[in-house]
Amino acid sequence: MSSQLLDGLNPSQVAAATHIEGPLLMLAGPGSGKTRVITHRIAHMIEAGIAPNQIVALTFTNKAAGEMRARLERIVGRNDVWLGTFHSFCVRLLRRYARLVGLTENFSIYDTDDAKAALLMAVAEADFELTHTTLGKLANRISYFKNRLVTPDILQSEAFSSNDHQVAQVYPVYQQLLLRNSAVDFDDILMHVATLLRSHAELRQTLDSRFRYIMVDEYQDTNLAQYVIVRHLSVDYPNLAATGDPDQSIYGWRGANLRNILDFEQDYP
Repeated sequence: MSSQLLDGLNPSQVAAATHIEGPLLMLAGPGSGKTRVITHRIAHMIEAGIAPNQIVALTFTNKAAGEMRARLERIVGRNDVWLGTFHSFCVRLLRRYARLVGLTENFSIYDTDDAKAALLMAVAEADFELTHTTLGKLANRISYFKNRLVTPDILQSEAFSSNDHQVAQVYPVYQQLLLRNSAVDFDDILMHVATLLRSHAELRQTLDSRFRYIMVDEYQDTNLAQYVIVRHLSVDYPNLAATGDPDQSIYGWRGANLRNILDFEQDYP
């Protein structure tokens, strides 16, 4: 790495920024310079001759992605690194491979209000009475299952609580309604891509080869769907770099699994 890219980095940060091949786990709390290390690491990779479009950097917020993008462009100029949120990355993949999950390439993405309206229609189609639960509780439970990759078929085949039995009546109808309208809700974006990677070996291999270097910021906040996506893109080329802090997990309500970061060294020896 050139001296300019090393400026301002301490020895541990230099070690992280210059480690390219193979898995890398960076445990770092707030204010420790994670973003700086990530951007300098990407710059180093580009300087070393790695094609920018083989590099993917995933964050949880548009703000974090924007800050990272701005910093990287100040160092290397405009580039083709895939840098953004999990959802923006997965939308781009889903647009290309939509037909494999029963969607058209120009599928609609429902916001909260659209999804709520669709769920209300599904409740009516299922002839389900909202007497012992609310639409909001149904929506939250369906989101819970999607983030854990529990499909309607799986939910219906398993024994769950009486509340989940209620969800099992509506969830399949809701999902069919979305597919009928060639639409996805926010959770579908991740679930569909995870399903694609699990179900289509050749596609998984193609994408793994295309995106050879993956970085995930705040890895402690990944849920099962995000974990499956990253895991399946890091099989043939296990160049996954994860940053995070087990003490800073904030997305437990959205299915974040702390085991993902705690078991990283077991997943990637």
